Amino acid sequence: MKLIITVFFAFLTSVIYSQQTETVDFERIYALLDFDFANGTVTGDMEIKFTMLEDADFVYLNAKNITKYASTLNGKLISTHTDDGRMIFTRSFIKGETYSLILNYTAKPDKALYFVNNGGFQQIWTQGQGKYTSNWLPSIDDMNDKIEFDLSIIAYPGQEVVSNGVLVEKEEKGDKFIWHYEMTEPMSSYLVAVVLGDYKKIKYVSDSGIPMELYYYPSDSLKVLTTYKYSKEIFNYLEEEIGVKFPWPVYRQVPVKDFLYAGMENTMATIFSDQFVVDRNGFIDRNYVSVNAHELAHQWFGDYVTETSGTHHWLQEGFATYYALLAERKVFGDDYFYWKLYQSAEELKTLSDKGKGERLLDPKASSLTFYQKGAWALHILHEKIGDEAFKAGIKSYLNTHKFKNVTTEDFLKEMRIASGEDLIDFEKDWLQQTAFQDKAALEVLKKSPLIQKYMRVVAMRNVPFSKKQNKLLDLLALPDEYTGQEAIYQLSDVSPGAASRIYERAFYTNNPWVRQAIALTVQKVPAEMKTNYERLLNDDSYVTREQALLNLWTSFPSDRHKYLNQMKGIQGFSDYNIEITWLALAISTLDYEEAFIRDHFFRLTRFTGSRYSYAIRQNAFQKLYQLQLFEPKSLENLIDGCFHINWRFSESCRGILDMLIKDPEWKKELKKLKLKEDKQQKYLDEKLT
Repeated sequence: MKLIITVFFAFLTSVIYSQQTETVDFERIYALLDFDFANGTVTGDMEIKFTMLEDADFVYLNAKNITKYASTLNGKLISTHTDDGRMIFTRSFIKGETYSLILNYTAKPDKALYFVNNGGFQQIWTQGQGKYTSNWLPSIDDMNDKIEFDLSIIAYPGQEVVSNGVLVEKEEKGDKFIWHYEMTEPMSSYLVAVVLGDYKKIKYVSDSGIPMELYYYPSDSLKVLTTYKYSKEIFNYLEEEIGVKFPWPVYRQVPVKDFLYAGMENTMATIFSDQFVVDRNGFIDRNYVSVNAHELAHQWFGDYVTETSGTHHWLQEGFATYYALLAERKVFGDDYFYWKLYQSAEELKTLSDKGKGERLLDPKASSLTFYQKGAWALHILHEKIGDEAFKAGIKSYLNTHKFKNVTTEDFLKEMRIASGEDLIDFEKDWLQQTAFQDKAALEVLKKSPLIQKYMRVVAMRNVPFSKKQNKLLDLLALPDEYTGQEAIYQLSDVSPGAASRIYERAFYTNNPWVRQAIALTVQKVPAEMKTNYERLLNDDSYVTREQALLNLWTSFPSDRHKYLNQMKGIQGFSDYNIEITWLALAISTLDYEEAFIRDHFFRLTRFTGSRYSYAIRQNAFQKLYQLQLFEPKSLENLIDGCFHINWRFSESCRGILDMLIKDPEWKKELKKLKLKEDKQQKYLDEKLT
């Protein structure tokens, strides 16, 4: 009976907790925050203003990892305790009354707030979505409770601070500064952002007068314009296309090291991975344009109006994906737009054909569904009701629900009014169906001459080379980047000698995508192709140059010194892809710079250390594994990587460690390690048993 009562009480408490948005309205959270990098803690002095919607015996904040706290309510001590990730304040709260809660706390978060060593410089950044801001800032996890967050952040001189809102003052306080940010409108807590680090910035102003602040590391000053290329054009386009002025007073973008995702649309303060910081040669393969447009679109679709629950997640990700595509269409043209639609349609059709299609309103659906199927649904709707009705519906949807939470029905209601249609078939086919409507998608894609042409080329894949070689040759006379690549890929099982005329023409197209396709498919370079192939080492693509270096080094041993000398000192992307490949090849070329072999090896192993980004470390670990050249320090760094905040990198490190353990010699070396952190030593010991 006692167990039943306990379970019932836990259930009742959970229900009460889940209904707090109906009981209390949290209106404003002010916090003065002091971050301790050495100890990985944050101390906050908070003032929380809230109004009771109903009488209640307690209210709570979501608060995790709290190590110390004290609180008062309207100037008096209040009974406070923590329970199951909540900080609960107990007393009689009266409907209609407004309260001021003062909370002083210290937290040691294990996620959502990250302290990062950025090449010797301290960097701090946050990620709320999927991780919960309450891990470091007591707040409300429920995205349906929108709150005005005003943050003041203590920082040392030389540190830049980025957060939500307008920077109203930078106050000098002793040997530090306090950066005071203020908002005037509410948002969900997962959008709260703080970044501290060593930055500079450039400023633009949109055509509508919105200040745009674009941050960068001082060492990346030559990459700024390339990284943020088209930023102003995209901003101006989205304001015009959406039909609603940017809903916030300022917009900032800031790159950070080791970010968990491509980007995150924090209100007025987008954080993105510094892997997108590129120069001119990196732009063709890894530019920020799509992520830039996607996160900016979220400022309307996600931040301004926010889903009520995961069931309606497509209202954020599908919309941001679609409007990013429209912005890219403006920048790159129709061919690019339809090509991206075609690619996503192929992925969705493959998933659907396997019987794994998902409803767009399934809260457990994959990112592919929320993002790409959501974008397709919007494009189909756009085509169905026409541009004028679509834009009118979008504008009304945003204006009606500004700073509020929305459901799919809220959106459909506005689109029905704007179009005069019931949209029953649209809802059934695109929101409720698990299967992807590939026939409808194909009809849309056929409007593109490029896609028609590409599909004709794809249809030749199973045609014998002798019967299609002239057509492939003609394709490369004036190739676009899509069909030209396809023509080269169709030569993968044809000897280079038999296709020499086609390759000759392909080299001289000077189309970077066609030339990259050659580098990726012709790995054993024939002598007759050597001269043309060597020119790939100078292409405006780090992917092409790295692959060409590797293939030429492998194919022509007698010329290895020449290739290494030509590519020496070239870094490549921010993940050092070319330099790390160069180091591995230089070490493997035993008669090359013999006096510097130890230096090359030291530099390669140094790239495995935590001062470098996860992407640099991952490249270095992969090369060391291929060379089988780990030494104690790089092995220690590998195990450290197994606990990295970026899950893709940690999984890669764990995979390499598993492969090393299978080798008796490496297992013996791993057993010799004495690691400083107990959790790492315990993990290794368990792996070795």
